[in-house]
Amino acid sequence: MDIGSLTSGLLTGLREGVEAALIISIILSYLARTGNRHAFGRIWLGTAAAVLVSLAAGAALFVTVGELPSPYEQLFEAAAMLLAAGVVTWMLFWMRRTSAGIRDQLQAALGRALGDGTATGLAVLAFVSVFREGLETALFLVGQAASAQAGAAGVLVGAVAGLLIASAIGAAMYRGAARINLRSFFRWTGIALIFIAAGLIASAIHELVEIGWIGVGTNAVFDLSAVLPHKAIDGAPTGLPLLVGQLLRALLGYNSQPEFAMLVAWVAYVGIVLTMYLRPIAPRSVPVPTAPLERVA
Repeated sequence: MDIGSLTSGLLTGLREGVEAALIISIILSYLARTGNRHAFGRIWLGTAAAVLVSLAAGAALFVTVGELPSPYEQLFEAAAMLLAAGVVTWMLFWMRRTSAGIRDQLQAALGRALGDGTATGLAVLAFVSVFREGLETALFLVGQAASAQAGAAGVLVGAVAGLLIASAIGAAMYRGAARINLRSFFRWTGIALIFIAAGLIASAIHELVEIGWIGVGTNAVFDLSAVLPHKAIDGAPTGLPLLVGQLLRALLGYNSQPEFAMLVAWVAYVGIVLTMYLRPIAPRSVPVPTAPLERVA
């Protein structure tokens, strides 16, 4: 199994899973504090529905990629990778901007749902909150799988492992036993996802070069395949060099034979997005409406 694809899938599943777990733990904690534990079932119903719909969407996208003839398969793969990179970039900056107030926003939404006197609103709130994370995860994993090709199974296995770890972290957060620094966690995993997204963009450019949709910058800048191949190449070393190359490909978008267009796209994305992501932002206050503490039916 491709260790690089496994690692990138693990990081994606862990990051997105922790975000979803954080949301659910906040919702459940608020319900417990307001005497509405009996509404937990509606939250789990909305969460399960969101997970199933996200899985169905991801599976449909992945199957569609494999059934298209050339060059439409390459075009769809390139589009999927670009879309995945765009979605994860938006998600990173959205989470960076709103993370400080996410608890207050959720509690305000819960207060409104409780005030309506129906538990349906709670199920819908859980569904929408988790589905957003699930759809982002599905798109990003499909993009990674399309980029990895033979390592697609590794992406899936890694993602499942990451989600399981995230579930355990979520349970610990709800019980108050978690000691994880979420600010540092999201910051460093966000940086890792930026490099993974850069690799997706570079891979999409490569697909477009292969089918002739990009006709400039198609010459290889360098060739390190004899030393550090990013995939199994005839005459290239295997073993540890291949393992390291696959890991760098999955995590940093490394390619041992990059076209000039690929390299420019990778450098431009990392340079611009990483600079913006690491730039400090001024804290903002989020007004918290007074939430009614009524029991919901």
